[in-house]
Amino acid sequence: MARRGFTTRASGQSVVVCQGLIKTFKDFWMRDRARAVDGVTFEINRGEVFGLLGPNGSGKSTTIKVLLGLLRPTKGRVAVFGLPPSDVETKKRIGYLPEESFLYPFLNARETLDYYAKLFEIDHRTRERRIDELLDMVGLKSAQFRQVREYSKGMQRRIGLAQALINDPELLILDEPTSGLDPLGRMKVREIIQRLRNEGRTVFFSSHELGEVETVCDRVAMLHQGELKAEGRVQDLVREHQQINLEQVFLKIIGYHDSSVPNDSSIHRQAA
Repeated sequence: MARRGFTTRASGQSVVVCQGLIKTFKDFWMRDRARAVDGVTFEINRGEVFGLLGPNGSGKSTTIKVLLGLLRPTKGRVAVFGLPPSDVETKKRIGYLPEESFLYPFLNARETLDYYAKLFEIDHRTRERRIDELLDMVGLKSAQFRQVREYSKGMQRRIGLAQALINDPELLILDEPTSGLDPLGRMKVREIIQRLRNEGRTVFFSSHELGEVETVCDRVAMLHQGELKAEGRVQDLVREHQQINLEQVFLKIIGYHDSSVPNDSSIHRQAA
């Protein structure tokens, strides 16, 4: 049941509902300094993979932090599982991988996962089973007793992903999940996302890797300068904008023009 004063049009299949989200940051004198997100509306359905795209500074991370309850919206309505993101019970159902993982360097991988599992009050037997499964899933079983400080950036990213899954979340939120990963690591992340979707989980992530987004996402939303410029299924967006792939759609929407590639009018002028 929704809390008094909080309304949402979410259907039974909607895990995330974002309605007219505005987030404005203020300066020291409480004057509006920057509007990071400006009237963004979208829904994420149960069991789908939803990608959030946009250049640096477009509002992706701010939107994610609002969904996690780390930031309060200036205006608009946001619901996760039909409740405000600040709800404690809601947070227990979410896994989160930030753009930069914050790990204790003196712990090894197993100790890291055990620590976060205890924060969720997971019992010992379940913890051990879950840790074994996750270490195998992210390919770190052979390095589980090495301190995190000895890990490469890619290995740290993978243990961060395992940490985000330790509570067996219904909704997984990933901020640039393949950052710092080599091709094999990126492939592993794609396989994990596909596996979670097959299990009926919901995955929401932001990424600069448009090829990967095109491969794994059911739907995408594109932000530019804080505004939602396009949203829909990948193949529908490609067809609607008459482009060959998602990258070309993205470049068109943000207004990028490669001056090294002549347009039709310049070709005609040269021919004349």
